[in-house]
Amino acid sequence: VQLQASGGGSVQAGDSLRLTCTMSGRTFINYIFGWFRQAPGKEREFVATITWRGGRTYYSSSVKGRFTISREDAKNTVYLQMSSLQPEDTAVYYCATTRSMDVDNDQNYDYWGRGTQVTVSS
Repeated sequence: VQLQASGGGSVQAGDSLRLTCTMSGRTFINYIFGWFRQAPGKEREFVATITWRGGRTYYSSSVKGRFTISREDAKNTVYLQMSSLQPEDTAVYYCATTRSMDVDNDQNYDYWGRGTQVTVSS
């Protein structure tokens, strides 16, 4: 299984970015896909998840209303649309998969992609 995250960059506060996670190596219909982030000196933090079956979404309180997670079945791709970005959103963003319902806990994720850096300046 391979996950590849991309789309990060350097933006100004208030800007938007869309991250992409492309997956390969198996079928994912029973999986949940998550985005996590890790800022320098901080622990990895849950951001959002989406189920492959049904497309149910779940967000951390820190991003709810600003970020939108979605999927595109035909491309085996999950997106994270980030709007109204703030300096505190600066982090390396990771995509990962799990079959656990305890989606906030990164220890429950089986596969991880390499991160993509998001930097937001004020």
